[in-house]
Amino acid sequence: MNKNLKIFLGISYLLILFAFLYLIFIGIDLNRLGDFSYYKEIQTDLGKYVSENLVINLVYFFFFAIIWVALLGFGSPILIISGILFGQWVGTLISVISISLGAVLLYTIGIFFFSDLVKTLLEKKFKGYIELFQKNEFFYFFIYRLTGGLGVPFALQNLLPVLFNMKKTNYFLASLFGFIPSMFVMNTIGAGLNTYLAQAQTFSIINLLLTKEIFLPLTLFFILMIFSLIMKKKFFDDRNK
Repeated sequence: MNKNLKIFLGISYLLILFAFLYLIFIGIDLNRLGDFSYYKEIQTDLGKYVSENLVINLVYFFFFAIIWVALLGFGSPILIISGILFGQWVGTLISVISISLGAVLLYTIGIFFFSDLVKTLLEKKFKGYIELFQKNEFFYFFIYRLTGGLGVPFALQNLLPVLFNMKKTNYFLASLFGFIPSMFVMNTIGAGLNTYLAQAQTFSIINLLLTKEIFLPLTLFFILMIFSLIMKKKFFDDRNK
């Protein structure tokens, strides 16, 4: 591909990214962010809107999540939102599939337009892991997803396989299965927040954390973190020395 065309398309991509983020956040009333009733109003409106046509809203969310991830969006917010909108089970299913597809799309974009940048940012840091991934790219990328991406920011996690030219099928399936535990926990937290917003009259961080809908998934989250550290130590530590 012509270098000038790559530059043009890359700049266009970044402009679309900023425009997309602007449209997402323009609807937020910044003056009411400290008002608990504002969040209750949003929760009520969203619950009514989603329940009126669940299938259509699942489709909307599905494509929104794909675009969000492809445009370097953070993973956690979209997971919390899917839990709030659709509950822990349906939310987990729709977010795991859509985010995995969005990651594949971002990976494809990275290969074409940002491979040099990715190598500059990540190759030195992960030099010791590249040979490991190349031995069995599906297994080690699955473990990589399972351990939360070794602490790398989500957008860069999705671009790491650019370093070893991973097959897209392996990329998608390893992401799909590796995402399930953490995304289930985050969707459960989102569903718990939705329940709390619907029932509480005033906000209390203590009451929020002690509700079983939040306390239990947070406990699972810390257990998952410990498990991830164990898996990271077993498969990845000392690989980059």
